[in-house]
Amino acid sequence: EIDVFNFLRLNLPNKSRNNIKTMFLNRRVYVNKSLVRFDYMLKSGDVVYVILRQIVDNNYCIDIIYEDDYFIGINKPSGLLSVPTLKNDYTAYGILKKNVKSKLFVLHRLDCDTSGILLFCKNERLKNIMQDNWNDVVLKRGYLAIVVGKVESGTIRSYLYEDKNYNVRSSYNKNRGKLAITHYQVIESNDKYSLVQIFIDTGRKNQIRVHMSLIGTPILGDKKYGNVKSDRLYLHANTFSFIHPITKRETIINCVPLDFSLKGKCQ
Repeated sequence: EIDVFNFLRLNLPNKSRNNIKTMFLNRRVYVNKSLVRFDYMLKSGDVVYVILRQIVDNNYCIDIIYEDDYFIGINKPSGLLSVPTLKNDYTAYGILKKNVKSKLFVLHRLDCDTSGILLFCKNERLKNIMQDNWNDVVLKRGYLAIVVGKVESGTIRSYLYEDKNYNVRSSYNKNRGKLAITHYQVIESNDKYSLVQIFIDTGRKNQIRVHMSLIGTPILGDKKYGNVKSDRLYLHANTFSFIHPITKRETIINCVPLDFSLKGKCQ
């Protein structure tokens, strides 16, 4: 057994004792979605979520949840673009770039309405290495979603393509689009909704949203593919693991969505 303070000392070697004490004082250490004291004893299966620091810009608060000499990872809020478009240059990338001293290079993206782990490189060469070898170095990409209705755990395979209006469509004709594979496992459910853990083998545009809608359980808040109104899209990138190009070791980033629950608003 180990308490959460010493767990962080072991897993955040670049942070001093005082740095870690400050995290507890500033209410930035969670275990399983709950704020904890420094002496909380961890149990097998506990998920520790640490906010290293926060950036507040207009109405958005960006949590920095991972950082080393080569990468920086954030918890992107729902409703914020990852990178600029022709119509909008107010983005997670832009906010982060204004507030960190390092150079930043976009490694991957999340849909505007999807929250969760977004990872940037501080080195362009490493960014290119990661992107050129994506399927070999990225081991796992996981998402949590609240879907409408009850669902059984399973896997969805179909071919995705964009129509003339840039909406993503699903087909079982391999000549129609690109193969997309989505695995999902039910965590809990009630009469109206299910909380599911999702892992993707492929990273197609809008893949999870289209696939969950395809089986009749669209994601809560997905107005585009499910006509389901809510206060937000309940899709969150909660796990990202990769082979670090420098250490050659697996690096795992977890990000707990603190507002995901079947209780309260989702009843």
